[in-house]
Amino acid sequence: MHKLGLIGEKLDYSFSKSYFESKFKQEKIEGWSYELFELANIHLLPQLLAQSSLVGINVTIPYKQAVLKYLHAIDPVAATIGAVNTIAISDAGLLKGYNTDAIGFRESLLYLLGDSDIKDIKALVLGTGGASKAITYVLDLLGIAFKVVSRSADKGLTYTSLHKSTVEAHRLLVNCTPLGTHPNLSECPLLPYEGITNQHFLYDLVYNPQKSLFLQRGEAQGAAILNGQHMLVSQAEAAWRIWNQIKYR
Repeated sequence: MHKLGLIGEKLDYSFSKSYFESKFKQEKIEGWSYELFELANIHLLPQLLAQSSLVGINVTIPYKQAVLKYLHAIDPVAATIGAVNTIAISDAGLLKGYNTDAIGFRESLLYLLGDSDIKDIKALVLGTGGASKAITYVLDLLGIAFKVVSRSADKGLTYTSLHKSTVEAHRLLVNCTPLGTHPNLSECPLLPYEGITNQHFLYDLVYNPQKSLFLQRGEAQGAAILNGQHMLVSQAEAAWRIWNQIKYR
């Protein structure tokens, strides 16, 4: 049996297990399993690896950066991003890290933007965690100018410093925070939502619920919206290709 899994702090919201179990069933893939492993601390990872015989891991909040020190090798793209969401484990127990979030975000962002002229779009990236690093990497690749918004002034703009005019000038808003994730449905990033227009695009990495309060408020202003489900599927399939095609010894 080839065992896969997801590590994170709180995983009750995750769709990864059901996604892969459904994939295995629908595509008649035998000999694979996928489990969820909630870790109260990343220091528990070696213990998990020693006990579970895993061949691949997905990594989610809050360990996409903290997991780096446990890797034996890292893919160049993931090294540039500075965060890992996929790990391949060799027969010898060596861990190599990858970032498939970037693949998933790029594909789904282009789907959201459609025929829009990218060079005319500026973005606000909400959050500075591991997920946001993949998002800013992709925006750089696409040539989309962006500013990062966080709770700390030393990391860029702060939520309290945002004005309506700032939101008006940045037509793409990407939520990389967990705000609004089930069961905290009444939460959303603190923004002047009145600055959003029907020329805006709101992208939320949150996928449970399907339409977060962030997306609801943007849609009410006429914006085009997309949740993280599309990205989830794309990054999961990229991880699956890594686990099946990469031989790391």
